[in-house]
Formats: sequence, structure tokens, C-alpha cells
Amino acid sequence: MSPPAEPGTAPDEIIRFEKVTKRFGPLTVLDDFDFHVAPGEKVTLIGPSGSGKSTVLRILMTLEPFQQGRVELDGISYHEPGGKGPFKASPRHLREIRTRVGMVFQGFNLFPHMTVLRNIIEAPVAVLKIPKEEAIERATGLLDLVGLADKKDAYPRQLSGGQKQRVAIARALAMRPRVILFDEPTSALDPQLVGEVLNVIRDLAHEHDLTMLMVTHEMRFAREISDRVCFFDQGRIAEQGAPEEIFGEPREERTREFLQSVLG
Repeated sequence: MSPPAEPGTAPDEIIRFEKVTKRFGPLTVLDDFDFHVAPGEKVTLIGPSGSGKSTVLRILMTLEPFQQGRVELDGISYHEPGGKGPFKASPRHLREIRTRVGMVFQGFNLFPHMTVLRNIIEAPVAVLKIPKEEAIERATGLLDLVGLADKKDAYPRQLSGGQKQRVAIARALAMRPRVILFDEPTSALDPQLVGEVLNVIRDLAHEHDLTMLMVTHEMRFAREISDRVCFFDQGRIAEQGAPEEIFGEPREERTREFLQSVLG
């Protein structure tokens, strides 16, 4: 059973960052950072490299600890009383968080020695303790969703980059997360393969009630699928709003300069 929402967590927020500071040595990547996301909201993070976008995703996935502040996912704090280690939380507590969030990496991160099917069922069976037959049924449906039902017995080396990323999306969805994170999901793909991955993400955004948080340089795609776009600059959100506001009439000069540089 999941821990109850802690005092101060609004029921209409599934992600909450409060006054979060993240440093890598002397470099401050997130600076007194505040950020909230509502359930079902599709939010895209844009901005120059090194501005802190991917760090937000990695903190949510428990891949990076942070030095100060508070982070909550689905009412669960990333720190717990008496917790130890860099996250100040027990391994059991972190596992509870990880069952609620899935991440699609730019480098796919598939297990090369496993078939497509086994890549997808591994975590549901090992982490969620789902019976193997049920996990296979779930994986088969997800492979059909991403258009790869005929590739279940293939190995990653036999797939194109676009196919690998679609398998990675199916693998993240297999955990039935409350939140799914996309970290530059098309940046490692050849240009002709980008569209097939974006189509899958587009379908997820339009047809499923998932909370989605995405870092991308695909500005036109971000404008199409996002409920909100956040422009990052030097570890903070310099400007945020509806896509038509950010891309149509940005208020901040730095936002305008960035969009001009990436859109031409």
C-alpha cells in the first residue's frame, strides 16, 4: 500500500518541486527550483543545453539526488524520516516511487541479451511481482500499441533506432506508471526515423490520460501535444505558459532568442 499524501500536498498536483537545489560539484544546475504538474497534464521542457531540464527528469526517476528542497510524486516525498544515503530514503521507499514513474531515455537502454518481449516483461515480473503470463499479455498489447507486434522475439540488435525507441516506450508503459518521462526521445535517431517515434508519443498524449513530462528540441511537436511549455534558463523556469503563448508571443527576450535560434 502506498503511503498517504503528506500534509501540504494538493490533490491536484502529481509532481511537486519546492525550493530544490541540485549541484554537481561547484556547478548549480537547479537553483531554488519550484515546479508543479497536475495529473494528466502534458508538459514540455525546453531551453538551452545545461539549463537543468534533463536533471528534473533524472531526479524524478531517482537517478540523481538533490541537495536541498523537497520533491514529491503522487503525494510521496523523495525523502523519508530517518532515511539514509544520498536520497535520504530507504531502498524500499525509492522502489515505491519507481513503480509510479517510467522514463524513456534518448539512448534506448534496452538489454541487448534479451528479446523485445523479455525486455518489456522483466520489470513487471521482477518489481511488481506480476505473474509471467499476465505480463506477457500486457506486453503483447503494448507492442501492438506501438506497432511492433511482429518483433516480440527479435533482439535489440535486429531493430532500427526508431523500433528500439518504440520498444522502450512499451517497456515504460508496462509498469503502468502514473507519470511517464521522455528525455530527448528522438535525439539519437536518424531524421527519417523521428516521425515514427513522435507518432507513438502523439497517440499517447491524445488518447491516454497519462501525465507526461518531456524534454525535446522538436519545437513544432512540443507545440502540438503540450498543455504547458516551460522555458528553462540557468536552473530556473524563466517563462511558462500555453504553447500558443510561448511559441506565439513569448514575453521574455531570452525565450525569443532561444526560439529564433532553434526554429530559424
